[in-house]
Formats: sequence, structure tokens, C-alpha cells
Amino acid sequence: MSRFSDHEGKQQQPKLQMNRRSFLKAGAASAIGMGILGAVNALPAKAADAVTNASVPQNGAKSKLHPVIDYGGASVRFVEHNDQWLGTSKLVGTVKNTHEAEMGFALACRGKLTPESQRGYYHFQFVMKHPLNAAIGGFAMNLAPEEMVDGKPSPTKLPIPDPEQMSQHIKDCAYFLRADEVGIGKMPAFAYYSHKMPSPDDMLKDDLTNAMPVTERLPYVIMVMIDQHLETMLASTGYDGISAGQSMRSYHTTGVVTVILANYIRSLGYNARAHHLTNYAATMPPCLIAAGLGELTRTGDCVAHPRLGFRHKVAAVTTDLPLVPDNPIDFGMLDFCRVCGKCAENCPSSAITFDKEPIEYNGYLRWNSDMKKCTVFRTTNQEGSSCGRCMKVCPWNSKEQSWFHTAGTWIGSHGEASSSLLKKIDDMFGYGDEQIEKYKWWLEWPELYKVPAAH
Repeated sequence: MSRFSDHEGKQQQPKLQMNRRSFLKAGAASAIGMGILGAVNALPAKAADAVTNASVPQNGAKSKLHPVIDYGGASVRFVEHNDQWLGTSKLVGTVKNTHEAEMGFALACRGKLTPESQRGYYHFQFVMKHPLNAAIGGFAMNLAPEEMVDGKPSPTKLPIPDPEQMSQHIKDCAYFLRADEVGIGKMPAFAYYSHKMPSPDDMLKDDLTNAMPVTERLPYVIMVMIDQHLETMLASTGYDGISAGQSMRSYHTTGVVTVILANYIRSLGYNARAHHLTNYAATMPPCLIAAGLGELTRTGDCVAHPRLGFRHKVAAVTTDLPLVPDNPIDFGMLDFCRVCGKCAENCPSSAITFDKEPIEYNGYLRWNSDMKKCTVFRTTNQEGSSCGRCMKVCPWNSKEQSWFHTAGTWIGSHGEASSSLLKKIDDMFGYGDEQIEKYKWWLEWPELYKVPAAH
């Protein structure tokens, strides 16, 4: 019997749902009947422009290749950098630099969770068991060596434009290299790891004596974001064979972009280090927030983007190249997560908290989900490869492109009452529950998904 049968059974209980495709084809009359179109028409001119993406506020330097920031209709406000807040995350104490070996998958590798989880993690077994994922992840490993991510800058500094024009240029470089979203932030010193984890052999023995301290402290961080692919997510359960493939697709792309960007910046005579899946020296969520690309969510450590939700993966370049940082953003994610809880309701490992309010964790406030439960499930999932169920069900993902979904995003960014409305609409149309077969393109090999037995 499927290990998820009880969980899936709960999801498949009869409930009021509408066929959203028929709804959208029916046109404006149905929307007026629900009062949604009337609400959009009643918006102030500035807000209505945001809903239709006709006029979106700018943040930092403006890109030439992507002159209009696509927030998916969300109402976005900018917040200042200061020492009491990181974006909308309140700092309530000293945020300590964490050891990379204390991250979830590192704990699995060290044998700190379960023996099955350790076997499932080793050599990315939980990712690589699907052949396509192995092909993509195997390529990403080529980006791991230190000489790929870092190096000495050119001894001669080339003439460069003023910081604002340089920031525009760097964003355009990233978009040219096929980034989906780009942001520049003030690099939070606490985002650096205290130490990088040692070799896999040392990790398996839980020997951290060879862990290298991270001493870099550069002032700016360039964040590169890649969409995990909407149609694939719509066809997936969130924990089938393609789940880790979506991650690997985006991780390897962000890795390529940031390695090239860092190398380019070093050739201009400035320090630059790439941070990506196979070689991080920093943790990405605070960097994302600092660069104006999202807010923390109920999941604990996932940062949601106004348009993509957390259907994305990122990599970074830290640098001392003179740049103009973007401001962090506020689009109402904290209010939304307070009233939604859909990720917690659907988490197959019950790792996501139902708490109403964030609590203190390492000197800041966040929803403190159970990283260990999440890691054990993802490394031992026997019906697929890893897990992205919370991403699948989150109402903040943009869904199919339409005015209706854009309006819904605007509604969801205006406080707890409107957030509750968006969640109800999301439930009514069955978002997150269905698998859209016309988008399913990959093959499954269930016989490969069992965790290897102990030798």
C-alpha cells in the first residue's frame, strides 16, 4: 500500500470545487457574479495599474532587458535596510552564522537523523535515483570546484560606470544569461556560513575537524532566480520522480549564470564569489530578502517571490564591485501565511507548523517548521525523488496566466481579510489538488525509488 494513501485520501474527499477553465472561458459575467471583477474595477488607478502590470514600481537600478518588474499583480511596498529588520523579518537578537554541516541534508549525511535517511542522502541518492535528475545533477557537480566559484581578481581594475549604471549592467548580464529574476542586495554578514562542511567521507564519519571557516565578508550580493517550471508543477504531485528534477533544472542554471557572472566581475578587477547548489559559502534566504526578491513564509526557511511564490531556485554572487542595492520588499506574505496554512495541511511529513505567529529562531522571528522531519521525508521518499508538495499547493504560485489570477494575487497582498479570500478562492477551484495530465511529459520508474538497503 502507498505510504501516502491516508494523506492522499484526505485530499480526495468530496468538496465544493469549480472547473476553473470553464469559469475563465465563461468570461467576465461569472466574475461579476462573484464580485471579483467589480472589486478590481473599484481599485484606485495606481492599484489597478499594478494588477494589469501596466505600471509597476521600480526597485534599485532599472534593467534595460527587463525594464518592468513582473510582480504578478501583487501590491509591493519597499522597506529600508536597517539593523532591526531584514525586510519584513524582525531581528530580535544576535543572528549567529551557522555551520553548513548543521543544514538538514548535511545532518542526514552525518547520520544525525535516521540510518535510512543517511543512505538516502549519500551521493544525492534521493535526487539521483531518477535518471533525468541524475543527468542534470551530475552536470551541476562540475561547477563544484573552488576554482569554478572563486579566484583572484585581475590586478588591473578596468574603468567602470557609476554604481547605478553598473548595477543596471549586471542585471542585464544576468537576464542575458537567461535568469528569470535578478536582485542586488546589501550582503548580510550573518548570511555567511561560519564553516563550510568537510568532504563527504568526513561527513559520513561525522568528523567536522576539517571543516573550513568562512572568512569572506563582501558588501554586496547579486541574486539570480530561475523558475522551476509552471506546467511541470501543475502536472506533478509534488513528490513524484520529477520533483527533484525541477530543483536540479533550476539549480544547475543558476549555478552556470553565477559562475559566469563572478568570473566576469573578477576580470574587471573586483572580488566575486559564486554560491550555488554544489558549493555554497552562504545561506540563500537572507540574501534573497536583502536583494528585494521575497519574504519568508510559513515553511520556515523558504522565501516566496510575489509572482513565483517559492517555485524557484537561486544562486548568488558576493562581490565588492560598486553597486546600488535594491530595497527589501513587503507584499503581505506574513499576513497571508497567518491565515492560509495550506502548506501545513498538505505536507506529507507533517513538518510545517500550524502556529498562528512566527517565533524566535536564532535571533529573528520565523515560523519554526521541523527541518528534520522534512529532510527525512525527502531523503527516504519511496514514491518519487525528494519533495515539493508545499510549493505545489501554495496559493501564491502564479497558476496559469490570466487576469483572474493576477487579480487574485493583488487581493492576497492586502492583509489578512483579503488573504483569507484568496485562500478560499484557491480551495474552491481545487488548486494544488489536481494533476493536469496534458502537461505531464516525463517518465516514471517507481522501481528505482526504493532507498537502498543497508549493506
